[in-house]
Amino acid sequence: MVTLTYADIMALLKKNGLEPDKVEFEVVERLREKNLKVATAESCTGGLISERITRVSGASEVFDCGVCSYANEIKEKLLGVRHDTLSILGAVSAETAIQMAEGVKKLSGADITVSVTGIAGPSGGTSEKPVGLVFLGICSETDAYAVKLLLGEDNERDYIRAMASTAALFIVLEEVHKYIVIS
Repeated sequence: MVTLTYADIMALLKKNGLEPDKVEFEVVERLREKNLKVATAESCTGGLISERITRVSGASEVFDCGVCSYANEIKEKLLGVRHDTLSILGAVSAETAIQMAEGVKKLSGADITVSVTGIAGPSGGTSEKPVGLVFLGICSETDAYAVKLLLGEDNERDYIRAMASTAALFIVLEEVHKYIVIS
């Protein structure tokens, strides 16, 4: 599993000529070019990824579904996250993130799905799962995997949520680039 820090995310954005607060514009444009759909399943970001996508004009061509599954009960009932996963590993785990992404893919039929679950703080962190620990789940036609984000215990809630949404959008963009357009 890949682990990314704030510095890693910023370096990836810079390398690709992207601004953190404008990644969603590139995501919508690339999805539209390849006639692909994206869907989201969000916990700690509370719908921020969906909001960022839908702030872009034309997002309705590429985005049909965003699920805000803050409560474990909703993760189970709506997204199909296994009860054992939540009770043994917890909501903040790679496995939960993957199952959330798989669940929203099944629900929406989107080509690419992204989920996010983590601890945005300022409370809720432990030594094993500190504030700033976030897992992204990605699901496409060919793959399902998680990305671990370490966004820092000293950072504020809004910052952690913003960085998690930026990282999620960047990972979606990377997935879009894997699709080949057949004319």
